[in-house]
Amino acid sequence: MEDLTTLLQSLDWSPLWISLKTGIVATVFSFFLGIWAARRVVKAGPKVKAVLDGLLTLPMVLPPTVAGFFLLLIFSTRRPLGAMLYDSFSIKVVQTWLGCILAATVISFPLMYRNARAAFEQIDVNLIYAGRTLGMSESRIFWKVVIPTAGPGVASGTILTFARALGEYGATSMLAGNIPGKTGTISQKIAMVIQDGNYATAGIWVAIIMLIAFGIIVLMNLVSGKKMKNIKRW
Repeated sequence: MEDLTTLLQSLDWSPLWISLKTGIVATVFSFFLGIWAARRVVKAGPKVKAVLDGLLTLPMVLPPTVAGFFLLLIFSTRRPLGAMLYDSFSIKVVQTWLGCILAATVISFPLMYRNARAAFEQIDVNLIYAGRTLGMSESRIFWKVVIPTAGPGVASGTILTFARALGEYGATSMLAGNIPGKTGTISQKIAMVIQDGNYATAGIWVAIIMLIAFGIIVLMNLVSGKKMKNIKRW
């Protein structure tokens, strides 16, 4: 017990804070981008919908290192866009916390998009017609009718997005690196201490991330269960 207490006291907690703030910021970006994309895709034609859906879902099915490779090609200071951002606006993506956010957003975005799209597609179209009959604008219908009706699905997508962003490793390692106190996340810390043979420290971080993940799953189930509480089950 004393050894565990000593280990906890000597632990560098910066990976936890970096992971949490990266997950929160990435979730905010994914939330609005996912809802916007889902709204556009739902209204698109079948062929356009198939293509757009494939492109938007691609980061979820590809290995994260592949996404990290493309992000590195785009935002490296040796590439036109990366060089322009750095020279004109002093914005550097590679090996910075901004790189952590960008990588986590790209990887977690499909979860937000897919959940939002599924929730939108299950909305009774008569609610939309009723809103138009009452003279509501399309944007007002979306925020006052569609979003509240699709609330549980959107909330579940948001929670899953945060969980995915929190545990992102592959793309983050390639784009942001593993700089202690700057870009070193929990996932990267676990991999690093395992390589050093420090299984005790790795076990602490694994336990922390498992507790967070379990809490996220319970929260998602509670949110999803609210929609089903009045439905009789067999």
